[in-house]
Amino acid sequence: MKKVFLSISLLIIFPFISSSEDIIKPGETLTLKQCIEISLKMHPNITAAISTVNSSKSKVGQAKADFYPQLDLSSGYKRYSSSSEDTVNTLNEYSGIVTLTQNIYDFGKTAAQVDVHKFNLDSSFSDLDNVRNNIIFNVTEAYYGLLKAGRNRDVAIEAVNQFTHHLELAKGFYEVGIKPKIDLTKAEVDLSNAKLNLIKAENLLRIATVSLNNALGVPYAPAYKIEDNLSFSEYVITFVDAIRRAYENRPDLKSLIAKKNASKSSMDFAKKGYYPTLSGNAEYGWTGEKFPLEKGWILGASISFPIFSGFLTKYQVEEAKENIRTLQANEESLRQDIFLEVQKAFLNSQEAKDRIYTAEITVRQAEENLELAKGRYAAGVGSPIEVTDALVAHSNAKTSYIQALYDHKVAQASLEKAIGSLRVKNED
Repeated sequence: MKKVFLSISLLIIFPFISSSEDIIKPGETLTLKQCIEISLKMHPNITAAISTVNSSKSKVGQAKADFYPQLDLSSGYKRYSSSSEDTVNTLNEYSGIVTLTQNIYDFGKTAAQVDVHKFNLDSSFSDLDNVRNNIIFNVTEAYYGLLKAGRNRDVAIEAVNQFTHHLELAKGFYEVGIKPKIDLTKAEVDLSNAKLNLIKAENLLRIATVSLNNALGVPYAPAYKIEDNLSFSEYVITFVDAIRRAYENRPDLKSLIAKKNASKSSMDFAKKGYYPTLSGNAEYGWTGEKFPLEKGWILGASISFPIFSGFLTKYQVEEAKENIRTLQANEESLRQDIFLEVQKAFLNSQEAKDRIYTAEITVRQAEENLELAKGRYAAGVGSPIEVTDALVAHSNAKTSYIQALYDHKVAQASLEKAIGSLRVKNED
Protein backbone atom coordinates (compact mmCIF):
# COMPACT_ATOMS: atom_id res chain seq x y z
CA MET A 1 0.00 0.00 0.00
CA LYS A 2 2.87 2.38 0.80
CA LYS A 3 4.48 1.68 -2.59
CA VAL A 4 1.24 2.47 -4.40
CA PHE A 5 0.81 5.70 -2.41
CA LEU A 6 4.43 6.66 -3.15
CA SER A 7 3.93 6.10 -6.88
CA ILE A 8 0.77 8.24 -6.91
CA SER A 9 2.55 10.97 -4.93
CA LEU A 10 5.47 11.00 -7.38
CA LEU A 11 3.09 11.37 -10.32
CA ILE A 12 1.38 14.29 -8.58
CA ILE A 13 4.66 16.01 -7.70
CA PHE A 14 6.45 15.12 -10.95
CA PRO A 15 3.81 14.89 -13.70
CA PHE A 16 6.55 14.60 -16.32
CA ILE A 17 7.58 11.12 -15.10
CA SER A 18 4.77 9.34 -16.95
CA SER A 19 5.29 11.37 -20.14
CA SER A 20 9.04 10.71 -19.96
CA GLU A 21 8.41 6.98 -19.90
CA ASP A 22 6.23 7.35 -22.99
CA ILE A 23 9.14 8.96 -24.82
CA ILE A 24 11.90 6.69 -23.48
CA LYS A 25 11.18 3.10 -22.53
CA PRO A 26 12.94 1.77 -19.41
CA GLY A 27 16.08 -0.14 -20.42
CA GLU A 28 15.93 1.11 -24.02
CA THR A 29 19.21 1.62 -25.91
CA LEU A 30 19.29 5.01 -27.60
CA THR A 31 21.48 6.19 -30.45
CA LEU A 32 22.74 9.74 -30.79
CA LYS A 33 20.22 10.32 -33.58
CA GLN A 34 17.36 9.17 -31.33
CA CYS A 35 18.56 11.40 -28.49
CA ILE A 36 18.64 14.41 -30.79
CA GLU A 37 15.16 13.65 -32.12
CA ILE A 38 13.82 13.36 -28.56
CA SER A 39 15.37 16.70 -27.57
CA LEU A 40 13.90 18.45 -30.60
CA LYS A 41 10.45 17.23 -29.52
CA MET A 42 10.71 17.69 -25.77
CA HIS A 43 13.05 20.58 -25.01
CA PRO A 44 11.17 23.67 -23.75
CA ASN A 45 13.48 26.02 -25.66
CA ILE A 46 12.16 24.54 -28.91
CA THR A 47 8.58 25.12 -27.77
CA ALA A 48 9.38 28.74 -26.91
CA ALA A 49 11.12 29.35 -30.25
CA ILE A 50 8.22 27.82 -32.21
CA SER A 51 5.76 30.02 -30.30
CA THR A 52 7.86 33.06 -31.22
CA VAL A 53 7.68 32.07 -34.89
CA ASN A 54 3.90 31.70 -34.68
CA SER A 55 3.66 35.07 -32.94
CA SER A 56 5.68 36.66 -35.76
CA LYS A 57 3.37 35.07 -38.33
CA SER A 58 0.41 36.65 -36.54
CA LYS A 59 2.07 40.07 -36.66
CA VAL A 60 2.45 39.75 -40.44
CA GLY A 61 -1.26 39.00 -40.64
CA GLN A 62 -2.05 41.99 -38.44
CA ALA A 63 0.00 44.28 -40.69
CA LYS A 64 -1.81 43.00 -43.78
CA ALA A 65 -5.18 43.84 -42.23
CA ASP A 66 -5.00 47.42 -43.57
CA PHE A 67 -5.06 46.05 -47.12
CA TYR A 68 -8.59 44.75 -46.57
CA PRO A 69 -11.87 46.62 -46.02
CA GLN A 70 -13.00 47.22 -42.45
CA LEU A 71 -16.64 46.50 -41.71
CA ASP A 72 -18.33 47.65 -38.48
CA LEU A 73 -21.87 47.33 -37.20
CA SER A 74 -23.27 49.59 -34.49
CA SER A 75 -26.67 50.17 -33.00
CA GLY A 76 -28.02 52.48 -30.34
CA TYR A 77 -30.97 53.74 -28.40
CA LYS A 78 -31.47 57.22 -26.94
CA ARG A 79 -34.31 58.68 -24.89
CA TYR A 80 -34.78 62.44 -24.79
CA SER A 81 -36.92 64.30 -22.31
CA SER A 82 -37.95 67.98 -22.18
CA SER A 83 -40.40 69.67 -19.84
CA SER A 84 -42.28 72.93 -19.52
CA GLU A 85 -44.64 74.27 -16.86
CA ASP A 86 -47.54 72.10 -18.00
CA THR A 87 -46.14 69.27 -20.09
CA VAL A 88 -43.35 66.72 -20.22
CA ASN A 89 -42.23 65.56 -23.68
CA THR A 90 -40.23 62.38 -24.26
CA LEU A 91 -38.61 61.20 -27.45
CA ASN A 92 -37.18 57.76 -28.26
CA GLU A 93 -34.51 57.39 -30.98
CA TYR A 94 -33.37 54.08 -32.43
CA SER A 95 -30.40 53.70 -34.79
CA GLY A 96 -28.38 51.06 -36.59
CA ILE A 97 -25.40 51.72 -38.85
CA VAL A 98 -23.18 49.50 -41.01
CA THR A 99 -19.86 51.21 -41.82
CA LEU A 100 -17.42 50.13 -44.51
CA THR A 101 -13.94 51.67 -44.63
CA GLN A 102 -11.27 50.90 -47.23
CA ASN A 103 -7.72 52.17 -47.40
CA ILE A 104 -7.33 53.31 -51.01
CA TYR A 105 -3.74 54.58 -51.10
CA ASP A 106 -1.24 55.35 -48.35
CA PHE A 107 1.97 55.72 -50.39
CA GLY A 108 3.24 52.27 -49.39
CA LYS A 109 2.88 52.75 -45.63
CA THR A 110 1.02 49.46 -45.13
CA ALA A 111 3.34 47.58 -47.49
CA ALA A 112 6.39 48.86 -45.59
CA GLN A 113 4.87 47.76 -42.30
CA VAL A 114 4.21 44.29 -43.73
CA ASP A 115 7.85 44.11 -44.90
CA VAL A 116 9.03 44.94 -41.38
CA HIS A 117 7.11 42.04 -39.89
CA LYS A 118 8.11 39.68 -42.72
CA PHE A 119 11.77 40.32 -42.02
CA ASN A 120 11.11 39.84 -38.31
CA LEU A 121 9.44 36.54 -39.20
CA ASP A 122 12.56 35.51 -41.14
CA SER A 123 14.60 36.43 -38.08
CA SER A 124 12.43 34.29 -35.82
CA PHE A 125 12.82 31.32 -38.19
CA SER A 126 16.59 31.77 -38.03
CA ASP A 127 16.39 32.04 -34.25
CA LEU A 128 14.52 28.73 -34.22
CA ASP A 129 17.30 27.17 -36.30
CA ASN A 130 19.84 28.59 -33.88
CA VAL A 131 17.98 27.07 -30.93
CA ARG A 132 17.95 23.72 -32.74
CA ASN A 133 21.66 24.08 -33.46
CA ASN A 134 22.46 24.73 -29.80
CA ILE A 135 20.24 21.90 -28.54
CA ILE A 136 21.79 19.40 -30.96
CA PHE A 137 25.26 20.44 -29.83
CA ASN A 138 24.34 20.22 -26.14
CA VAL A 139 22.87 16.75 -26.63
CA THR A 140 25.90 15.63 -28.64
CA GLU A 141 28.30 16.94 -26.00
CA ALA A 142 26.31 15.34 -23.16
CA TYR A 143 25.97 12.06 -25.10
CA TYR A 144 29.72 11.72 -25.58
CA GLY A 145 30.24 12.96 -22.02
CA LEU A 146 28.17 10.02 -20.78
CA LEU A 147 30.16 7.61 -22.96
CA LYS A 148 33.41 9.05 -21.62
CA ALA A 149 32.20 8.76 -18.02
CA GLY A 150 31.14 5.15 -18.64
CA ARG A 151 34.48 4.20 -20.11
CA ASN A 152 36.35 5.95 -17.32
CA ARG A 153 34.25 4.01 -14.80
CA ASP A 154 35.26 0.79 -16.59
CA VAL A 155 38.92 1.81 -16.37
CA ALA A 156 38.47 2.47 -12.64
CA ILE A 157 36.87 -0.98 -12.19
CA GLU A 158 39.74 -2.57 -14.10
CA ALA A 159 42.22 -0.74 -11.87
CA VAL A 160 40.46 -2.03 -8.74
CA ASN A 161 40.63 -5.57 -10.12
CA GLN A 162 44.30 -5.18 -11.01
CA PHE A 163 45.18 -3.83 -7.56
CA THR A 164 43.08 -6.57 -5.93
CA HIS A 165 45.07 -9.20 -7.83
CA HIS A 166 48.31 -7.48 -6.85
CA LEU A 167 47.23 -7.43 -3.19
CA GLU A 168 46.51 -11.16 -3.29
CA LEU A 169 49.91 -11.77 -4.82
CA ALA A 170 51.70 -9.58 -2.25
CA LYS A 171 49.77 -11.27 0.56
CA GLY A 172 50.85 -14.71 -0.69
CA PHE A 173 54.51 -13.67 -0.92
CA TYR A 174 54.38 -12.16 2.57
CA GLU A 175 52.82 -15.26 4.10
CA VAL A 176 55.58 -17.49 2.73
CA GLY A 177 58.25 -14.98 3.73
CA ILE A 178 59.38 -13.97 0.25
CA LYS A 179 58.32 -10.30 0.50
CA PRO A 180 58.34 -7.91 3.48
CA LYS A 181 55.25 -6.50 5.21
CA ILE A 182 55.68 -3.14 3.50
CA ASP A 183 54.80 -4.74 0.15
CA LEU A 184 51.51 -5.95 1.61
CA THR A 185 50.76 -2.59 3.23
CA LYS A 186 51.53 -0.68 0.03
CA ALA A 187 49.26 -3.02 -1.97
CA GLU A 188 46.44 -2.37 0.52
CA VAL A 189 46.91 1.40 0.24
CA ASP A 190 46.99 1.21 -3.56
CA LEU A 191 43.76 -0.79 -3.59
CA SER A 192 42.05 1.75 -1.28
CA ASN A 193 43.08 4.60 -3.58
CA ALA A 194 41.78 2.68 -6.58
CA LYS A 195 38.43 2.19 -4.82
CA LEU A 196 38.27 5.93 -4.06
CA ASN A 197 38.86 6.65 -7.75
CA LEU A 198 36.08 4.20 -8.61
CA ILE A 199 33.67 6.02 -6.30
CA LYS A 200 34.48 9.32 -8.05
CA ALA A 201 34.11 7.72 -11.48
CA GLU A 202 30.69 6.28 -10.58
CA ASN A 203 29.50 9.66 -9.34
CA LEU A 204 30.74 11.36 -12.53
CA LEU A 205 28.79 8.74 -14.47
CA ARG A 206 25.62 9.63 -12.56
CA ILE A 207 26.21 13.34 -13.17
CA ALA A 208 26.78 12.68 -16.88
CA THR A 209 23.47 10.79 -17.00
CA VAL A 210 21.43 13.62 -15.48
CA SER A 211 23.26 16.10 -17.73
CA LEU A 212 22.15 14.16 -20.80
CA ASN A 213 18.60 13.95 -19.44
CA ASN A 214 18.59 17.71 -19.01
CA ALA A 215 19.93 18.25 -22.53
CA LEU A 216 17.15 15.98 -23.84
CA GLY A 217 14.51 18.05 -22.05
CA VAL A 218 13.44 14.91 -20.17
CA PRO A 219 14.83 15.37 -16.63
CA TYR A 220 12.77 12.50 -15.19
CA ALA A 221 13.71 9.97 -17.86
CA PRO A 222 13.69 6.30 -16.80
CA ALA A 223 16.93 4.31 -16.79
CA TYR A 224 18.16 3.71 -20.34
CA LYS A 225 21.35 2.86 -22.21
CA ILE A 226 23.11 4.60 -25.07
CA GLU A 227 24.98 3.16 -28.02
CA ASP A 228 28.76 3.37 -27.60
CA ASN A 229 30.13 5.05 -30.72
CA LEU A 230 33.04 6.86 -29.06
CA SER A 231 35.39 5.95 -31.87
CA PHE A 232 37.62 8.02 -34.12
CA SER A 233 36.20 9.23 -37.44
CA GLU A 234 38.02 12.02 -39.19
CA TYR A 235 36.06 15.12 -40.21
CA VAL A 236 37.61 16.44 -43.43
CA ILE A 237 37.20 20.14 -44.17
CA THR A 238 39.58 23.00 -44.87
CA PHE A 239 39.63 26.10 -42.71
CA VAL A 240 38.79 28.36 -45.67
CA ASP A 241 35.78 26.22 -46.57
CA ALA A 242 34.67 26.14 -42.94
CA ILE A 243 34.69 29.95 -42.73
CA ARG A 244 32.83 30.30 -46.02
CA ARG A 245 30.14 27.84 -44.96
CA ALA A 246 29.84 29.52 -41.55
CA TYR A 247 29.12 32.92 -43.11
CA GLU A 248 26.54 31.26 -45.39
CA ASN A 249 24.83 28.97 -42.88
CA ARG A 250 25.01 30.44 -39.38
CA PRO A 251 21.40 30.97 -38.24
CA ASP A 252 22.33 33.68 -35.73
CA LEU A 253 24.00 35.65 -38.53
CA LYS A 254 20.95 35.13 -40.75
CA SER A 255 18.74 36.34 -37.91
CA LEU A 256 20.80 39.49 -37.47
CA ILE A 257 20.76 40.24 -41.19
CA ALA A 258 16.97 39.82 -41.22
CA LYS A 259 16.69 42.22 -38.28
CA LYS A 260 18.86 44.72 -40.16
CA ASN A 261 16.54 44.44 -43.18
CA ALA A 262 13.57 44.91 -40.86
CA SER A 263 15.15 48.12 -39.56
CA LYS A 264 15.60 49.36 -43.13
CA SER A 265 11.92 48.68 -43.78
CA SER A 266 11.12 50.43 -40.50
CA MET A 267 12.91 53.51 -41.79
CA ASP A 268 10.89 53.34 -45.02
CA PHE A 269 7.75 52.99 -42.94
CA ALA A 270 8.71 55.98 -40.79
CA LYS A 271 9.30 58.13 -43.90
CA LYS A 272 5.76 57.39 -45.04
CA GLY A 273 4.62 59.59 -42.17
CA TYR A 274 5.37 62.58 -44.40
CA TYR A 275 2.77 61.46 -46.96
CA PRO A 276 -1.04 61.71 -46.96
CA THR A 277 -3.49 58.83 -46.70
CA LEU A 278 -6.50 58.36 -48.97
CA SER A 279 -9.38 56.23 -47.75
CA GLY A 280 -12.97 55.60 -48.77
CA ASN A 281 -15.97 55.00 -46.55
CA ALA A 282 -19.59 54.02 -46.87
CA GLU A 283 -22.43 53.89 -44.36
CA TYR A 284 -25.88 52.41 -44.49
CA GLY A 285 -28.14 52.99 -41.53
CA TRP A 286 -31.56 53.05 -39.95
CA THR A 287 -32.80 55.74 -37.58
CA GLY A 288 -36.07 57.07 -36.22
CA GLU A 289 -38.45 57.43 -33.26
CA LYS A 290 -40.44 54.31 -33.97
CA PHE A 291 -40.41 51.24 -36.18
CA PRO A 292 -40.14 50.89 -39.08
CA LEU A 293 -37.06 53.15 -39.06
CA GLU A 294 -36.04 55.43 -41.87
CA LYS A 295 -33.19 54.19 -44.09
CA GLY A 296 -30.29 56.11 -45.55
CA TRP A 297 -26.76 55.79 -46.84
CA ILE A 298 -23.59 57.84 -47.09
CA LEU A 299 -20.75 57.33 -49.55
CA GLY A 300 -17.53 59.33 -49.55
CA ALA A 301 -13.76 59.52 -49.49
CA SER A 302 -11.30 61.35 -47.32
CA ILE A 303 -7.67 62.34 -47.58
CA SER A 304 -5.54 63.09 -44.55
CA PHE A 305 -2.45 65.34 -44.77
CA PRO A 306 0.07 65.26 -41.90
CA ILE A 307 0.77 68.96 -41.43
CA PHE A 308 2.68 68.94 -38.15
CA SER A 309 3.17 66.13 -35.65
CA GLY A 310 5.67 67.66 -33.27
CA PHE A 311 8.63 66.34 -35.36
CA LEU A 312 7.45 62.78 -34.60
CA THR A 313 8.23 61.45 -38.10
CA LYS A 314 11.64 63.13 -38.14
CA TYR A 315 12.70 61.44 -34.91
CA GLN A 316 11.24 58.10 -35.97
CA VAL A 317 13.38 58.19 -39.11
CA GLU A 318 16.46 59.12 -37.09
CA GLU A 319 15.78 56.28 -34.65
CA ALA A 320 15.51 53.80 -37.53
CA LYS A 321 18.81 55.02 -39.01
CA GLU A 322 20.62 54.54 -35.71
CA ASN A 323 19.10 51.08 -35.29
CA ILE A 324 20.48 50.15 -38.71
CA ARG A 325 23.96 51.38 -37.74
CA THR A 326 23.77 49.40 -34.50
CA LEU A 327 22.79 46.22 -36.31
CA GLN A 328 25.52 46.73 -38.91
CA ALA A 329 28.08 46.99 -36.12
CA ASN A 330 26.58 43.92 -34.40
CA GLU A 331 26.80 42.01 -37.68
CA GLU A 332 30.49 42.82 -38.06
CA SER A 333 31.11 41.86 -34.44
CA LEU A 334 29.28 38.56 -34.94
CA ARG A 335 31.29 37.81 -38.08
CA GLN A 336 34.48 38.29 -36.08
CA ASP A 337 33.16 36.03 -33.31
CA ILE A 338 32.24 33.39 -35.90
CA PHE A 339 35.74 33.55 -37.37
CA LEU A 340 37.24 33.05 -33.92
CA GLU A 341 34.80 30.25 -33.03
CA VAL A 342 35.50 28.36 -36.27
CA GLN A 343 39.24 28.85 -35.84
CA LYS A 344 39.22 27.52 -32.27
CA ALA A 345 37.04 24.51 -33.15
CA PHE A 346 39.21 23.72 -36.18
CA LEU A 347 42.43 23.86 -34.16
CA ASN A 348 40.92 21.84 -31.30
CA SER A 349 39.79 19.18 -33.77
CA GLN A 350 43.27 18.92 -35.26
CA GLU A 351 44.91 18.81 -31.82
CA ALA A 352 42.54 16.12 -30.53
CA LYS A 353 43.14 14.02 -33.66
CA ASP A 354 46.90 14.18 -33.09
CA ARG A 355 46.44 13.25 -29.43
CA ILE A 356 44.40 10.18 -30.40
CA TYR A 357 47.28 8.79 -32.48
CA THR A 358 49.78 9.43 -29.68
CA ALA A 359 47.43 8.11 -26.98
CA GLU A 360 46.95 4.82 -28.88
CA ILE A 361 50.69 4.27 -28.85
CA THR A 362 50.89 5.23 -25.17
CA VAL A 363 48.20 2.67 -24.26
CA ARG A 364 50.08 -0.12 -26.04
CA GLN A 365 53.32 0.88 -24.35
CA ALA A 366 51.63 1.09 -20.95
CA GLU A 367 50.11 -2.38 -21.41
CA GLU A 368 53.50 -3.83 -22.30
CA ASN A 369 55.14 -2.09 -19.37
CA LEU A 370 52.43 -3.37 -17.01
CA GLU A 371 52.90 -6.96 -18.14
CA LEU A 372 56.65 -6.67 -17.65
CA ALA A 373 56.26 -5.18 -14.15
CA LYS A 374 53.75 -7.83 -13.10
CA GLY A 375 55.96 -10.57 -14.48
CA ARG A 376 59.02 -9.26 -12.66
CA TYR A 377 57.10 -9.04 -9.38
CA ALA A 378 55.61 -12.51 -9.79
CA ALA A 379 59.14 -13.83 -10.40
CA GLY A 380 60.27 -12.22 -7.18
CA VAL A 381 62.72 -9.77 -8.75
CA GLY A 382 60.50 -6.69 -9.12
CA SER A 383 59.43 -4.10 -6.57
CA PRO A 384 55.88 -3.10 -5.63
CA ILE A 385 56.65 0.44 -6.72
CA GLU A 386 57.24 -0.79 -10.27
CA VAL A 387 53.86 -2.54 -10.29
CA THR A 388 52.06 0.46 -8.79
CA ASP A 389 53.65 2.87 -11.26
CA ALA A 390 52.85 0.55 -14.15
CA LEU A 391 49.21 0.14 -13.06
CA VAL A 392 48.75 3.91 -12.60
CA ALA A 393 50.46 4.62 -15.94
CA HIS A 394 48.20 2.06 -17.63
CA SER A 395 45.04 3.63 -16.17
CA ASN A 396 46.24 7.13 -17.03
CA ALA A 397 47.07 6.10 -20.60
CA LYS A 398 43.59 4.63 -21.09
CA THR A 399 41.97 7.68 -19.52
CA SER A 400 44.00 10.00 -21.77
CA TYR A 401 42.96 7.99 -24.83
CA ILE A 402 39.29 8.19 -23.82
CA GLN A 403 39.67 11.93 -23.20
CA ALA A 404 41.23 12.40 -26.64
CA LEU A 405 38.36 10.52 -28.31
CA TYR A 406 35.82 12.62 -26.39
CA ASP A 407 37.63 15.88 -27.16
CA HIS A 408 37.74 15.03 -30.87
CA LYS A 409 34.02 14.24 -30.97
CA VAL A 410 33.14 17.45 -29.13
CA ALA A 411 35.55 19.49 -31.24
CA GLN A 412 33.97 18.04 -34.38
CA ALA A 413 30.50 18.92 -33.07
CA SER A 414 31.76 22.39 -32.11
CA LEU A 415 33.11 22.90 -35.63
CA GLU A 416 29.82 21.77 -37.18
CA LYS A 417 27.95 24.08 -34.81
CA ALA A 418 30.32 26.94 -35.65
CA ILE A 419 29.64 26.55 -39.38
CA GLY A 420 25.90 26.08 -38.76
CA SER A 421 25.68 22.55 -40.15
CA LEU A 422 24.66 20.52 -37.08
CA ARG A 423 21.72 18.32 -38.08
CA VAL A 424 20.09 15.04 -37.11
CA LYS A 425 22.35 12.50 -38.76
CA ASN A 426 21.40 9.20 -40.30
CA GLU A 427 24.43 7.54 -38.77
CA ASP A 428 25.85 8.11 -35.33
